[in-house]
Amino acid sequence: MTPEPPQQQEVLIVTGMSGAGRSTVANALEDLGWYVVDNLPPQMLRPLVDLAEHAGSTLPRIAAVVDVRGRDFFSDLQEIIQALRGGIQLRVVFLEATDQALVRRFEQVRRPHPLQGNGTLLDGIGAERSRLSPIRESSDIVIDTSDLNIHQLATVVQERFSTADTAGVQVTVMSFGFKYGAPTDADGIADARFLPNPFWVPELRAHTGLDADVADYVLGQPGAREFVDAYAKALEPVLAGYQRENKRHATIAIGCTGGKHRSVAVARELADQIAKYPGVVVNVKHRDLGRE
Repeated sequence: MTPEPPQQQEVLIVTGMSGAGRSTVANALEDLGWYVVDNLPPQMLRPLVDLAEHAGSTLPRIAAVVDVRGRDFFSDLQEIIQALRGGIQLRVVFLEATDQALVRRFEQVRRPHPLQGNGTLLDGIGAERSRLSPIRESSDIVIDTSDLNIHQLATVVQERFSTADTAGVQVTVMSFGFKYGAPTDADGIADARFLPNPFWVPELRAHTGLDADVADYVLGQPGAREFVDAYAKALEPVLAGYQRENKRHATIAIGCTGGKHRSVAVARELADQIAKYPGVVVNVKHRDLGRE
């Protein structure tokens, strides 16, 4: 059997105007599974690529944010990019925005431009635009963020750089016991205590919602499957909306008294149903199982 060829490293260099959204792009790429390094001196790009090649499939996609914060090191970026292009799959993403948009953003955060020095904010923007002009001309992708908010920019990144196996939203379905407190990080909480408690059935008491006899008992109660079906259906537009709004992680919690029987069985059934929705990847966590 012929072994598959090693996966070629994919490297993305994110650069552009200060205030144009580099941090937003970096965060969005990280959510898509890229290994992101921020404020990397250009001279460190080759060691980073060498490390990625050595790591193989562990680091298949790397994004490096390189910008004028690198001071004098930044002047070598163009030459280093050209040297790297011959050996790897490399793309340069350049973020730009109008002077008016950049001024507005810097004034909102009340920070000086990194090249402003003793001059005005527009002086710093103009100096940076001049310095970055050759890199912009040779970039593979130019994104004008003037009219984009952070959510819209994250959507642009999602559309351009996601792959077929990239999850739109990762959902954790968590069972828990109300007696130990409701989870503070849940996006939605449902209460399974309307169902009869298997704790009071002697032959089920020592078992958990992971066992078939308990699961059958819980889901066989009047209203149990109707509840799961209705809740899963209600979550479908919510999870689709999360994907549109670039909310990449969500936690749905199901509670019962002790987190051992009802919530465990319902959480597993709910997870099986919402895992069928497009772009949704589900994992199940039983927070309080084993505490009793």
